Amino acid sequence: MTLSTLCFCLTDDQVLLAMKKRGFGAGKWNGYGGKVQAGETPRIAALRELTEESGLVAAEKDLQQVAIVNFYFEGKHVFECHVYRTYSWQNEPVETEEMRPRWFPMNKIPFDEMWAADAKWLPLILAGQTIKADINFTAEGTKVKEFTAAPAHFD
Repeated sequence: MTLSTLCFCLTDDQVLLAMKKRGFGAGKWNGYGGKVQAGETPRIAALRELTEESGLVAAEKDLQQVAIVNFYFEGKHVFECHVYRTYSWQNEPVETEEMRPRWFPMNKIPFDEMWAADAKWLPLILAGQTIKADINFTAEGTKVKEFTAAPAHFD
């Protein structure tokens, strides 16, 4: 199991997503994030990944943890993902080798071009909920076999 992060930059009515250009998840819209490196906390990893993938710089105090999502593929636990949101950052998002940014209105999120489970859990956190979720995909990750979510509290 790999410890990973996602970070969503939000305004009152928009969310910043990025088209993954290479590697795992290529061709899908997603938040910014990646693997937690040795010696990093998930929060620090989320800040590092946000800057590397978008050019945005956020402060640790401005990240609010909103979820832990466990991703399984055919029952094999592949990722424990710590999910954050922020309303505060510096700079404008830029395209990088890995990600192409785009702002989406909250009511026009392209779920059909995202991971199959995103339509189940992402609206919950965008609406202000904090959750712990478990998602079991088919082996190829194209369908959700099982989804559960429960309220959670994070410091």
